[in-house]
Amino acid sequence: MKDITEGRFIVSVKVGPKGQITVPVEARKMFDIKEGDTLMVMGDKERGIALIKDEMFYKLMGGMFNNGNSNQNQ
Repeated sequence: MKDITEGRFIVSVKVGPKGQITVPVEARKMFDIKEGDTLMVMGDKERGIALIKDEMFYKLMGGMFNNGNSNQNQ
């Protein structure tokens, strides 16, 4: 784990044989990610991949994407 500034970090993860990655414990603590949480995977061919908790995604989108998720209006 390499600290950049408070509240930010950069870390490498390896992709396993099934395409899975492990979210480092520091990231899980910082973003309150718990077992069973759903993460959205967003990608842009030029800019890369980002992960965001689904509840934050729906909050940021202001209901633009409605998938019936009860957490989206929190």
